[in-house]
Amino acid sequence: MRLIDFLKDKFLLILLHIFCMCTLGIFLHVTGYSFSNLILIEIFWLLILGTWLLVTYIQRYCYFRQIEQTLDRMDQRYLLGEMLPDSYRLEDKLYREMIRKSNKSVIEKIHQIEDEKKDYREYIESWVHEIKMPITSIALTCENRRRSNVEEFRTIGLENQKIENYVDMALYYARSDEVYKDYLISETDLQEVVYEVLAKNQGYLIQNQVQAEVDCPDLVYTDKKWIAFILNQMILNSIKYRGDTPMFKFYTTKQEQGVLLALEDNGTGIGESELARIFEKGFTGSNGRSHERATGMGLYLCRKLCQKLGIEVWAESIIGKGTRMILDFPISSYLSKL
Repeated sequence: MRLIDFLKDKFLLILLHIFCMCTLGIFLHVTGYSFSNLILIEIFWLLILGTWLLVTYIQRYCYFRQIEQTLDRMDQRYLLGEMLPDSYRLEDKLYREMIRKSNKSVIEKIHQIEDEKKDYREYIESWVHEIKMPITSIALTCENRRRSNVEEFRTIGLENQKIENYVDMALYYARSDEVYKDYLISETDLQEVVYEVLAKNQGYLIQNQVQAEVDCPDLVYTDKKWIAFILNQMILNSIKYRGDTPMFKFYTTKQEQGVLLALEDNGTGIGESELARIFEKGFTGSNGRSHERATGMGLYLCRKLCQKLGIEVWAESIIGKGTRMILDFPISSYLSKL
């Protein structure tokens, strides 16, 4: 709180004192007081007023400074009403009580929203597990009857896999805010994970005549299941925006502070003006507009999960030449000494 702001707040009170001083001076002059006595009274009045203003300013400054320091130390700032320092002023007590009532209402609303969000997440997870049963059944049926009508059942199988991918996106999105509940850090072979994701998308890769090279000998500490999901979304994106002779390269680069895993393709590429926005929620860009089913959620979810896992992710791209998606796995100084 600045002194100038305090004086502006007390402007009407100061103006009232000046008016009273002038009125008193006129009255005393009319009643015969000497000019020197009038000056002495006015100076004494000004000293008392100035002292009172200064003491009041110091008290209010210390009070609000204490509140600011308390607020800076708090993680949950909406609980400020419970932490306000005591004050002898009636207006401070009234403000404190009103803030407490307001905070109580906010906390109740937060708990209500958290309960609703928890119920929704639990419903989504339950729905996903239920829907995966018929999806698996369809996949098995297509596999068993592929010999009788190869093309028809292959097409059904690929469409069924698309459904499974979208279902997985819904599940991982529902869990993305609470990764720690489904999170297992372990030594992970990136080459093994890449091969598993490629095998899962084997039908897509064959259908689109995609060739893939894998050179990922490095091990990292992360959650294998969540990394597989992230890589799966990146592969689906690369297939969607593939070139005429699609080629994928997976490779790792070991650095002092971590391991870089790159997925490089020779697809349509991303414009420089759009590159910084591809991880935004719902952003599809000019490439996405040419695909009616582009949702702009895949890379957004990848970035969100990477942030939860402590992994950095970014993209490099040149229009017409391709895109490189990079994951940076930091090396723990503790784990590296084990």
